[in-house]
Order: sequence, then structure tokens, then C-alpha cells
Amino acid sequence: MNDNEKEEAANLKEEFEWVLREEVHAILHQLHTVLVECAHRFPVPLYGNEGQKQDKFILTSQPEQLKCIVTLTGDSITHADISFKVLRQMHTICRTSINQDGPWKLQQIQDAANHLQQAIGYIDNVDKHYVFRCSEEVLHIIQCLLGSLQRARTALVLPKKKTIDELMKSRNMALSPNLPEDLAISFYIQSHKLIFVSYQLSSVHGTMRIDSCQADCAVPWLSDVLFMLTAALHMCQQLKDKLCVFSQYKDFTVGSRSASMVLN
Repeated sequence: MNDNEKEEAANLKEEFEWVLREEVHAILHQLHTVLVECAHRFPVPLYGNEGQKQDKFILTSQPEQLKCIVTLTGDSITHADISFKVLRQMHTICRTSINQDGPWKLQQIQDAANHLQQAIGYIDNVDKHYVFRCSEEVLHIIQCLLGSLQRARTALVLPKKKTIDELMKSRNMALSPNLPEDLAISFYIQSHKLIFVSYQLSSVHGTMRIDSCQADCAVPWLSDVLFMLTAALHMCQQLKDKLCVFSQYKDFTVGSRSASMVLN
């Protein structure tokens, strides 16, 4: 290795030690701040946030095929006035309601909150005075963070929708009065919106047919949460990419002063 290569190696080594000693902790602190702020937007108890925030939304379709006035408390619909036209019987309107004695739980909200809590916990477990000795230590933490944050985001963006059979079997669990046997409804979160869907089953020439109608509304706190989760994922990925450059060099650890660099 000539003098220029030795100097370049020494400079890289110095930068690597600075990243482990200073930048990693700074980024983890920034991530912690973003994630705690994200946690405080959730309507459920989470990392010092008392939760139980209550919002009211109106969901309608155009033309007015259905209408739903919803009260969302925490992760559950605690009240809803629901009316929708029965397909192929356009002059028939079906009405039902949800009340606080039988709330409709939106499990996605609690799932996302649990994954976010886990991500914050990974950072809390890192002592701010700890000296990282190699990139693998940091990459392990970052990989855990990426996993938890991605699962939190996915819980909100890609809902696990119930099958029509599941909806039909549970269609009256939270409803008063009960729906007719050929009707069912569903609520779920998708991205920054609350979705309401009505379903009607019928038999056409011996074949089961499913007709549906959907309405949605924007939920402001979901937009904030998704924005902060995306920002945190980007910060993690940037740090991971930087460390992956240094991790190419087997002998890059804090305290080692060898000028040789051996590529994997």
C-alpha cells in the first residue's frame, strides 16, 4: 500500500470512528424524537400518551348509496348511525347502528401502535454513552428498527380484510338492529382513510354474487402517523447504507489502527 492509499485508509478509519462515536447516537436521538411524536398522535395509550382520543366522521358515497356517521374512540368505533340502499331494491333503505355496549374494534390501530412501541424500545435500550465498536452492532439495531417500523406502516396501509364468510358469520355482533341474512358491513383502515363497505349476497342462476358499495373519509392523525413512520424509515435506511459502505472492510473496528483494508 503506497502513501496515498495509507492516507486514504487512515481518513476512512477516522470517519468510521466518528460515525460510530457521534453520528449513530445523534441519529438514534433524532429517530427517538420522531417516533415519540408519532406515538403521541395515536388515539390509544402509547409511550406516555393517554390515548382515548375521540373523533367524529361522516362517510358517504356518491350518489348517496350509503351514509355512516361514526364516532371513533381510541381504536374502536363506539357509535355509528348506518344507512344504505339495498342493491337491486333501490327504494329499500337498510338502517342499523353501533353503540358503546358493542363497539367495532379496528385492530389495525393497536397492531401499528404495538410495533411502534417496540421500535421505540429498541432505541431506549441503547445507553447514550455506549461506544459502538463495529458497524455490525449498529446494523443489528437498525435492522430491528426497520422491521418494526415497516410492520407498523404495513398494518395501516395494507389491511387484513375479513373474508365474506367471516363478515357474514359476525355481521350482527356489534349491530342493532340485526342485518338481514344476505347483508353485511365492514370497517377498516387503509392508509390515511377510514373505509366503510356494505355487502349484499344474492344468487344469480345458481351462482353466488356479491355486490358492494364503499365510502371513506380522511383521518387526519393517520396522515401524520404515516408521514412520521415514512420519515423514520428513510432515516434508518440512510444510516444503514452509510454503515454498509464501512462494513466492507473487515478490520474496521474502534481502536484498531491497522492501515490495511481487506475487502470481503
